Amino acid sequence: MSTADLLLHPVRIRILQTLFDTDPMTTAQLRDRLPDIAPATMYRHIAVLTDAGVLEVVDEKRVRGTVERSYRVRPEQAAVDPEARAAMTREDHQRAFTTFAASLMADFGRYLAHEDIDPISDGVVYRQAAVCLTEDEFATMVEEIERAVLSRISHAEGDGRTRRVVSLVVVPDRPGKEPATKPGPDAGTERAADQAG
Repeated sequence: MSTADLLLHPVRIRILQTLFDTDPMTTAQLRDRLPDIAPATMYRHIAVLTDAGVLEVVDEKRVRGTVERSYRVRPEQAAVDPEARAAMTREDHQRAFTTFAASLMADFGRYLAHEDIDPISDGVVYRQAAVCLTEDEFATMVEEIERAVLSRISHAEGDGRTRRVVSLVVVPDRPGKEPATKPGPDAGTERAADQAG
């Protein structure tokens, strides 16, 4: 299985997002955070990620006759490697982006489902801007954004700090160019839906 197939799965993306930059969690704690994922599905995908070395077991203890394991993400293993990215087809990118976008929508839906939300004071931000940059300027901008985020990921929750998920999407705007293919409105969604179980 390529790293793209491994990591860009709707259930596995959510497990990794939940575990990123937090203290290790048990499967029970993950189920509390992700109650809409069936237990058998949760166990299966944790096993896949653990076997692939993306998750590591950091603690084991016996609880009522069973072994309870705590997991954390190995960040260096939780990224699609350059070779896999280079090998991705248009359809692969469509599927991957559909999975990513669906994950964002699900996260936002879960946020909106809470009774006591206040998007302004909670710091909800979604905006889009176009920038015209050379390749070097663009690379510098991405490095600045990554540095700004990475320099803060070691902060723990508490002491007035709230955990927020920061996502980055960059898409080249190519006005006037005909697309190589003209996908229908549902293009790319069927494979993602097929893999959601």
